[in-house]
Amino acid sequence: MFGTAADEESTPLERYAERSAAATLPGTASLNRFLSDAEPIEILRTARDVVGPQRLAVVSSFGIESAALLKLVADVDRAIPVLLLDTGWLFAETLTYRDALVAKLGLTDVRSIEPDPNALRRRDPDADLWSTDADACCALRKVEPLADALAPFAAWINGRKRYHGGERARIPVVEQDGPRLKFNPLARLAPAEVVAIARSAGLPPHPLAVHGFTSVGCMPCTRRARPGEGPRAGRWSGTSKTECGIHTARLASS
Repeated sequence: MFGTAADEESTPLERYAERSAAATLPGTASLNRFLSDAEPIEILRTARDVVGPQRLAVVSSFGIESAALLKLVADVDRAIPVLLLDTGWLFAETLTYRDALVAKLGLTDVRSIEPDPNALRRRDPDADLWSTDADACCALRKVEPLADALAPFAAWINGRKRYHGGERARIPVVEQDGPRLKFNPLARLAPAEVVAIARSAGLPPHPLAVHGFTSVGCMPCTRRARPGEGPRAGRWSGTSKTECGIHTARLASS
């Protein structure tokens, strides 16, 4: 595609990364053109090389399907920062799972991002905001802390897949998220492929998976999935809410 003899031993994705790294970040359309059919590991490598490892972060819930993405991230660069939104409402099993995966994969920069304690005292003094205004609770405990945590970064990686349905059914491999690029390296995978990545690496399942949970978020807003339900049916069950907001709001630090 680039047509020079010096490029013959490298792939188009590698050449694209090399030529883009020294310039301003490319646009989403350009990146999607190169990455639309790429394997997840290629997408991650290109993100690292185009953006730079110090300007790239991974956001992980350490939930039911998180092991696959974290395994691939570790294969590319164990030092890429991994951000966990510790809302104060996470299951104890999720925190235990985080520690197990970090040890198994050798991730070296895992950060727990917590909500601002002063904001919690002002806006959720009785810790019951989740029951009266779930969107406001997610904004306070997830969206705003993540926006601040992402301030130093030019791009971030997440583990959404199209088979989750809803607003995720048509996510591209790369999208613009406010001032940053957002990479969705697992977007095109099928459920069996995600499971296979984790199993092939000998990674343990989330402790709640054996109890029927197919997606795990905060304790008050998560239930077991029922037979025949979609993977995210247990999140905010009985409401029209399907997303916490970190993927639907344009994240910008306050």
